[in-house]
Amino acid sequence: MSTFSIFLVLITIVCFLLIIVIMVQNPKGGGLSSSLGGSTQMGGVQKTTDFLDKSTWTLATILIVLILLSSLSFSGSLSDANSKIIDEKETVAPAKPTTTTPAKPITEPVKK
Repeated sequence: MSTFSIFLVLITIVCFLLIIVIMVQNPKGGGLSSSLGGSTQMGGVQKTTDFLDKSTWTLATILIVLILLSSLSFSGSLSDANSKIIDEKETVAPAKPTTTTPAKPITEPVKK
């Protein structure tokens, strides 16, 4: 398995986790924090909101770092020599330019 494939799998896992964390949140204050209990927990709602907020930012940061590292592994110093995606460029001779002859002017009179 190439380095790029490993990064691709990790990026996919982080994306799914980020989707789950974002879907659990509710911008109007509902979400997971309201379904875990009411006022019986001291600070429970605030801790849940803080955890979801921190996990969203952490997963987003991890995703950006993985994307940058995967781009380095794709074409940088970490690139795999036996990559199936990047093939060596074949040298092709340039095509011979074609010559065109100019069009002949119309010598017939214009009919009205």
